[in-house]
Amino acid sequence: MTLVEWAQEVCAELELTDEVGTADVDRILDLAKDAAHSVARPAAPVTAYLLGIAVGRGPDPAEAASALSALALEQASGSADGA
Repeated sequence: MTLVEWAQEVCAELELTDEVGTADVDRILDLAKDAAHSVARPAAPVTAYLLGIAVGRGPDPAEAASALSALALEQASGSADGA
C-alpha cells in the first residue's frame, strides 16, 4: 500500500470527502521533515496535526504548510544563532 492509498483509506474511515493525492502527501511529508529536523523529531506529528486542524477551519493547505515550514526553518536558524 502506498502512502497515498493509506491517506485515502484514512479519509474514507473518517468520512472526509476531499480527494487526497500525491501532492497532498508530499506537502505533509515535507512539513514533517522541516519540523523534525528544525525543531525536534516529535514536532513532526504535532505540526502535521495542527496543520490539519487549521486547514479544517479554512486556510489553503499549501499556504498553511508553507507558513509552518518557514516557521520551523526560522526556528532552526534562530537556534543556530544561539537564540
